[in-house]
Amino acid sequence: MLVRFFAGAAEAAGCSSQEIDAYGRDVAAVTAALAEGNDRLARVLAVSALLADGVRVTDATQDLSGASHLDVLPPFAGG
Repeated sequence: MLVRFFAGAAEAAGCSSQEIDAYGRDVAAVTAALAEGNDRLARVLAVSALLADGVRVTDATQDLSGASHLDVLPPFAGG
């Protein structure tokens, strides 16, 4: 799966995108893997909106196996 980081999430991640194996993983497992060793990114992920293939993800137990991309949208512009 392609994870795309926007705004402050890209800054915290140190890149604008990253490939990750999401097969058999839920949202919580994917975000934990992304944040491993990066406390700043972990804090950003905790407050970001996540969109799997353009659809907002609100359930940390949602399986991401079938998703092709995940967008990480941190709060910005005062929101």
